[in-house]
Amino acid sequence: MLNLNNIEVTYLNVIRVLHGVSLEVQEGSIVALLGANGAGKSTTLKAISGLLYAEEGEVTDGSIHWNGERIDRKSAEEIGKLGIIQALEGRRVFGHLTTEENLLVGAYYRKDRRAIKQDMAMVYDYFPRLKELHHNTAGYLSGGEQQMLVIGRAMMATPKLMMLDEPSLGLAPILVEEIYDIIKRFNTEHKTSVLLVEQNVRIALSIANYGYVMENGRIVLDGSAEFLKNNEDVKEFYMGLTAMGTKKSYREVKHYKRRKRWL
Repeated sequence: MLNLNNIEVTYLNVIRVLHGVSLEVQEGSIVALLGANGAGKSTTLKAISGLLYAEEGEVTDGSIHWNGERIDRKSAEEIGKLGIIQALEGRRVFGHLTTEENLLVGAYYRKDRRAIKQDMAMVYDYFPRLKELHHNTAGYLSGGEQQMLVIGRAMMATPKLMMLDEPSLGLAPILVEEIYDIIKRFNTEHKTSVLLVEQNVRIALSIANYGYVMENGRIVLDGSAEFLKNNEDVKEFYMGLTAMGTKKSYREVKHYKRRKRWL
């Protein structure tokens, strides 16, 4: 469905952030884009969704195709109408609106009123806590409740591709597992493709079919979730596990990183 071909992204016509990034998302799959903070993961999502222009960034080389149609020159509104929906990092809710009003914002472009009611019931089924809080002002919800709301709002847009940016950020582990179970359930029940940006490699690979590891604006490794979970570099530098189960000194780690075995 989605294909990024060797894209470069530049901000302010000066600062190059992505350097020849290529990846694809198959229909109905969950793909994880992994990497440390500042690797370029969020920029990749914004390049796909058209939100780069709001930050004076643009795709300056390569191309992005959605079902064979080139989209990297389209506006965010046009891309959203194609069914590509992004849930931004940082739990961006409309704080002055109620929980239910926030969910209805996700269905803003839809005309199928009966189906909207059905999808509202679906979101409340996935997130019973939101149903309890449907009249509450969103700005006063807890961090976990706001994250549920952001994902539920994306679901209300009936996405063909749902892009989630750091859904585990700042949440308790038990809540992270609950949210990831719901993402997997939504993918399975609705065959919605998911592109997931995440620093929590362990939880992301627990539901993903395929993954890409990004470093300094480049894809340095990709493969099936099972392959990445068993890769020694991924285990050591993203899961905190060493091959021999022993800790390395800081000096050894710096040397190892400079060698960049996967490059």
